Amino acid sequence: MHEADAIVRIDNLVKRYGSMTAVDHLSLEIAPGEVFGLLGPNGSGKTTIINCILQLLRYDHGEIDLFGQPMSPTSYELKRRVGVVPQEVAVFDELTVRENIDSFCALYVSDRRSRRTLVDEAIEFVGLRKIERFFPKRLSGGLLRRLNIACGIAHKPELIILDEPTVAVDPQSRNAILDGILRLNHEGATVIYTSHYMEEVERLCSRIMIMDRGREVACGTSDELKGLIGTGERISVELPQTDAALVERVAALPHVRAAELEGSVLHVDCTAGAHNLADILTVVGETGLGYGRVLSEPPTLNDVFLEITGRELRDEA
Repeated sequence: MHEADAIVRIDNLVKRYGSMTAVDHLSLEIAPGEVFGLLGPNGSGKTTIINCILQLLRYDHGEIDLFGQPMSPTSYELKRRVGVVPQEVAVFDELTVRENIDSFCALYVSDRRSRRTLVDEAIEFVGLRKIERFFPKRLSGGLLRRLNIACGIAHKPELIILDEPTVAVDPQSRNAILDGILRLNHEGATVIYTSHYMEEVERLCSRIMIMDRGREVACGTSDELKGLIGTGERISVELPQTDAALVERVAALPHVRAAELEGSVLHVDCTAGAHNLADILTVVGETGLGYGRVLSEPPTLNDVFLEITGRELRDEA
């Protein structure tokens, strides 16, 4: 990607807190129209990177450009082109839903008539029309998250940064939020999305960076990341009873990387192969034990993270 084409360009970013390095020589470019995912456990540096992009933190080394221009704490024209939905809900309890959205939009748009239209569109976008006169204390966690998003996107920013916007929300609200993010992207916004939830990142993101301890572990599309590891297929077979000898026989098959019993379910990790499932079921059938449900699925981003770092993706360490 040519530098002039990048919405966000980070070059050799370093941020330290005393002896701890929160971001360790990170470089990154994000193209217009991308939904770029930052994936990693707590403490991996995701929120620190966002705060550095927004110039809310001083960093020790590196350069950050937005829209092809150097970013600084006083780059107000650049900041007006950015919308931020923070990890913590940040609204005013003494203002109604509409008043909250209007107050945040007023930071970027001074004309009241234009702002009224933008607020109306934001309310419709997040589905809060029926409760626009409610105060935040009356809203559920999912509705508060929707309000938080409306406050961040009402001024129609070109770059939208969402820092774990679906934490502790119900499935219906989560789906509404994810669908809304895709609509924003289809309308032209570039999106930076951080999450612990790999299924959300796979659903939304055109490109993903996996981070650990302030460093890039891997970056690419979901398929490219999965191609980095040896597991091409994970097969699970429900057994009526356990059989250690069966596990050994399955583990000896071509293309099998690992086989283990978890309760009554045999889990098998395989490299790519045309007949993996048939080979495994043949061995199981030869025991005469029979089998129940069978599941074959591709590796997940959590499998990628675990193999590369030796840690579960959702570790809180």
